[in-house]
Amino acid sequence: MNDGPRYDIAIVGAGIAGASLAAAIRGRASVLLIEAEDVPGYHATGRSAAFWSESYGGPGVQPLTTASGPPLRAGGFLQPLGSLHIGRSEDAAKIEAFLAEFAGTGVALQAVDPATLVPGLRPEWTLGVMEASSAYIDVSGLHADCLARAKRDGVVRVGNATLLAATRNGGTWRLETRAGMFEADVIVDAAGAWADPVARIAGAHPIGIQPYRRTVVQLRTDPPSHEGLPHVSDIGGNFYFKPEAGGKLWLSPHDETPVDPHDAQAEELDVAIAIDRFESVVDWRVTAVERRWAGLRSFAPDRLPVYGFDARTPGFFWCAGQGGFGIQTAPAAAALAASLLLGVTPDESVAAIDPAMYAPARFAARK
Repeated sequence: MNDGPRYDIAIVGAGIAGASLAAAIRGRASVLLIEAEDVPGYHATGRSAAFWSESYGGPGVQPLTTASGPPLRAGGFLQPLGSLHIGRSEDAAKIEAFLAEFAGTGVALQAVDPATLVPGLRPEWTLGVMEASSAYIDVSGLHADCLARAKRDGVVRVGNATLLAATRNGGTWRLETRAGMFEADVIVDAAGAWADPVARIAGAHPIGIQPYRRTVVQLRTDPPSHEGLPHVSDIGGNFYFKPEAGGKLWLSPHDETPVDPHDAQAEELDVAIAIDRFESVVDWRVTAVERRWAGLRSFAPDRLPVYGFDARTPGFFWCAGQGGFGIQTAPAAAALAASLLLGVTPDESVAAIDPAMYAPARFAARK
């Protein structure tokens, strides 16, 4: 019985995870890319803070970020910015631990006087570490490029295609979506905040991927000019801010509120907390809150991404749990995941990365 067009691989989710993986397959299999929304990248990808940092996500994520640097730069998706991690005297141990954490990784970190880099910095913020390699990342450009490359390689993308049911018979998945019926040999779960619900639909055991709401606001301040300002983050994880074009500033309270997957919106309390924390760092006056938004960052229990076939559900492949680092790691993560999915030798760019670090088998005891 034919229940619709048949493909080698059906990728659920057309955000950066699914789009970059579809592009990395490079025509080596027939691919269907299904997306629940009308517009791909509507949720986490479209609400990114647009920043690339080798230290973000910790040492377990850093190899993917570092390996993604060359292709991102070659594609013109990175622009220099730099990141300044700051602290007060009571944060000295956190600064030392941060430096020790990345010792020997190749991430260039340098102790600096933060007051020389942030005009109006309040005097108690005396500790600083500069991460010069950090950069702006053109999120929409990268996502569009992945979708375009996938399309050129014959990937079929279908929107408004919420996955309703998935059953496997004789080695073939039968997929019921709001856009119709499809068949595939393999399902790839690249559904972001919806990764565990998609797993349940397919009869796989959820990993425990938890979405967290993150708030960002766009400010105008007095003084209005932030020329030369780096990305600035609290070593204790209570805020970050960075300059944007036109004298604007993006600010986050670095919130992580566990929520169910949904269309996240900024909460007034989180906006107020962000501004309060910002005003405790610099003596600038906030003159306007121009925009506010929130996105969902979804983590596995150990806060590392998950790439690989599920050991207990044949034909089910995880590409999930990318937290807030899915965009900055996209090229390397997609290359690694594609090699596992297709059973081929990984690209040279990721050959030194141990895929076992990200294998779903590490959650084998999950119920």
